This record gives sequence, C-alpha cells and structure tokens, in this order.
Amino acid sequence: MVTDILIADQERIFAGVLATRLDDEDDIRVVGEVQLEARRSWQLAGRAADVILLDGDLPGDAANRLCEKLSDGDESPRVIMLSCSSEPERIVKALRSGAAAWVRKDESLEYLLRVIRGVARGESWLPPAETPDIVQLLMSGGERKRKNDLLLAKLTARERAVLACLEDGAAHRDVVAEQLHLSVNTVRTHMRNLMAKLGVHSMLEAVALTRDSASLRLPDWTAASAGVSAITAAPRHARH
Repeated sequence: MVTDILIADQERIFAGVLATRLDDEDDIRVVGEVQLEARRSWQLAGRAADVILLDGDLPGDAANRLCEKLSDGDESPRVIMLSCSSEPERIVKALRSGAAAWVRKDESLEYLLRVIRGVARGESWLPPAETPDIVQLLMSGGERKRKNDLLLAKLTARERAVLACLEDGAAHRDVVAEQLHLSVNTVRTHMRNLMAKLGVHSMLEAVALTRDSASLRLPDWTAASAGVSAITAAPRHARH
C-alpha cells in the first residue's frame, strides 16, 4: 500500500530535499509541498493525503490550530509535527490538537520513515527521551483542564468571543473591538466581567486558562474567523 504524503513547512529547501528523499521509497508518494510563509494564516488544501508532515515551529500557536483543522473528521489525514526541538510541553499541546507524532528535524531519515509508516498504520509516535515527561504532563493536565473548562463555561457567548480574540493574538481592546464589531467600551466591560467570573486579575491570566481548553472556540459569526488563506498543494510534477 502506498502512503500519500503532503509536506507543509516554512523552509522551502528543507521541504524540497525531504520530498525528493521520501519519493525514493516504493511505498511513499509525495503528493505536494506547501511553503508556509511567516506572518500569515494558513488553511491547507490537501486532505486527500494520508499523512501530513507539518512544521511545528510556525509562529505562535499556528501549527496547533492548523493541526486541529486538519484532524477534525473521520477521514482526515494524520499529522506528524516536525520541529527543531522537542520540549514536552509543546508536544503535549500538539497531541491535544490532534497530532499523531512529533519528530525532530535532525532525526535520521530512517527514523522518520519508521514514524511515517507507523502513523499510516494508525500508531502514535513520541520522542523516546521525552516520553516519560509527556505522559506525566498529560496525566496532570487532565484535572487542570477539567477545572478550566468549568470556569470557561460560565462565560457568555460575547465574553467567550472577546477571550478567544485575545487568545488568537489580538493585543489591544481596540483590535478586539474591530474584529467583533463592538465598541471599545463594550469590550472593556466584557473583559471586566469575564475576569470576575474566572477569578483572575489580568487578561493575561484569563488567556492562560484557555491554553489547555478545548471548550473555547471563536464563534463563526465574528470577523476574527475571516482572513484565512487557502493554499493548494502543488503537484510534484509542477515543483521547480
């Protein structure tokens, strides 16, 4: 059985070299490469792939958000995060976003091939040296996540939208107001109310509660959900 691979990475040369080497395998076919440029939002078109090799070092939380979008269906591709490092905290966030594996970019090609084939069979792969810490974080994070979800459930839809905008990178009240089509005074009121409900003293603390929560989602009606660029994977024969 041939496994179709899509490579999505910030580094064009790295992606090209990796694609060429993977294509040499009889049971692997690279169906496309996508260069993810900095300071943009992305939505990958390429769900026909069996496995996506996704750059885990995208700015902010972009890689995890992409992973969530790509892993939201029964027939979705499986995602392998590629990164220059392997901090347990980052790996845990990737796993909670739907990633099936985490591989450092300086690992051998032979190791990456084992991971790809294992993931294609439905397996999950973690860096062996970090696995004990990852398991511990997953266990301790479960109770914290449950408590945070209960707190976030107290928020109204508008308060959740304000908090989601801030978690998504909006830095100031006027930016949130523009995204949600609200006045700055209304946003200020929502911020004050949600901090009181969550029992925190700053918006930074409030945003921190959302980091491990699956319950906070930006409502579809907000302007902040717009502006996601769709990038279609280029076929291998079109690659230069």
